[in-house]
Amino acid sequence: MKKSNPRKMHHRFVVLSLLAGVTFIFTACSPAPPSDASSTQLVSKDNDKEKITICLIPKKKGLPYFTSCAKGAEEAAMELGNVELIYDGPTDGSPEKQASMIEQYTLKGVDVIAVSPNDPNVVAPALRKARARGIHVLSWDADAIQDSRDFFVNQATAEAIAHGMVNTMVKDLGGPETRADVAIVTAYLTAANQNVWIEHMKTHIDQQYPNLNLVAIKPSDEDQKLAFKVTQDLMKAYPDIKGFFGISSVSFPGAAEAVKQAGKTGQVMVTGLATPNSMRSYVEGGTVKSVVLWNTAELGYLTIKVGEALATGKLKQGDTSFDAGKLGKKKIAGDQVLLGDILVFTKDNIHQYDF
Repeated sequence: MKKSNPRKMHHRFVVLSLLAGVTFIFTACSPAPPSDASSTQLVSKDNDKEKITICLIPKKKGLPYFTSCAKGAEEAAMELGNVELIYDGPTDGSPEKQASMIEQYTLKGVDVIAVSPNDPNVVAPALRKARARGIHVLSWDADAIQDSRDFFVNQATAEAIAHGMVNTMVKDLGGPETRADVAIVTAYLTAANQNVWIEHMKTHIDQQYPNLNLVAIKPSDEDQKLAFKVTQDLMKAYPDIKGFFGISSVSFPGAAEAVKQAGKTGQVMVTGLATPNSMRSYVEGGTVKSVVLWNTAELGYLTIKVGEALATGKLKQGDTSFDAGKLGKKKIAGDQVLLGDILVFTKDNIHQYDF
């Protein structure tokens, strides 16, 4: 097992256990963990265990969704006590920059690389090189090409996520009898997880909801302003459109804002995937009735738990369940560790969540 060199990392949090763990001293180069303003975060806790260095790479730093995941990852690292956590990723969602970062941390000799790929094909060669050097590789949030990683930490099954969004839209429109043109605003057309969701959404619509007519699927490149414009353009192209799916944490608020500014609150439904905090004002204002997601902090937490278990030999191929600490037992389906069920946030319950 490789030990990392902390002096090579920037913006680190060091937790020294004093007096049998009663008193803790924190030192940091930046005041707020995890800060997306910094290029690298390191969390460590000194004890007698051999250190495991885990590099957590999101699709794009600065997004509230991934910041929430990182907070859960920090919690798991602190709880485990033997994990040094690096949180680093591109600020522009570039898959090429993700690949470069994977190569960088491979050379640094980290123990685990966990990545949410923007484009699985672009990062695959770098991930394969990491595995060839003995580094354990996880995908999380979005899957990588299967032979380029060991496990995929999946928030929920693709079917559950896709069906949840479609079922929610149908409910918000008034039921399956309602005839409606709808459109999908996605992030990147290369995002594997979103493409799988879209295919399941199309199948579910065809099989269960013949009155829904999917008229367009448009990318927004993880850019909220672009999602806003794409939604505006779709409302002009399809003046009778009744619903938008925003299937990323950026495209959803962008679409909701476009509907709100067009004065179509209550006439055009918007649902999709985003954090409750980013959608709270739209839910309370009536532009959005329902928000679909999972507990993002728990996804980050589970990813670090899986990474540590993989690096220490506690998790092996063929296992069917995984002890995820405070999250309890989690199912392993093949090479996927499943977080659990989706959550639906509405005006009745969104105030109960803060992420």
